[in-house]
Amino acid sequence: MDTLSYKTLSANITTVDKKWLIADAEGKTLGRFCSEIAKVLRGKNKTNFTPHVDCGDYVIVINAEKVNLSGNKMEAKEYQNFSGYPGGRKVTLAKDLLAKKPQDLIERAVRGMLPKNRLGRQIFTNLYVYAGSEHPHAAQKPEKLDI
Repeated sequence: MDTLSYKTLSANITTVDKKWLIADAEGKTLGRFCSEIAKVLRGKNKTNFTPHVDCGDYVIVINAEKVNLSGNKMEAKEYQNFSGYPGGRKVTLAKDLLAKKPQDLIERAVRGMLPKNRLGRQIFTNLYVYAGSEHPHAAQKPEKLDI
């Protein structure tokens, strides 16, 4: 039996082929949309996925202010922030966060779906979220990502 044909290829930083992809968040449900974005950022949709290497693609998300939340989550979902001091807990509702900083809603959801280590922090830098339909990455010639 020829065992050389069964060699497992492990990707590294030089062999990874990174592409630029653009995803439109208009009319999409937040959690389902962000889980697909996290998969692409991590590189799990590729055949040469390696867990300890950033082998995912760059993702640009546009129309972040037009994302949907199912059920009563727009009024009930809370995002907490704690300063570390007594009484330093701040609570922001999803509707307030969407009105004030809509790209933060998608960024928080995707960050929670990535690994909580150095690799996850590095992978998160490959995500670019914009509230409107304009983005400054036209020179990268992003391909459309169907979700």
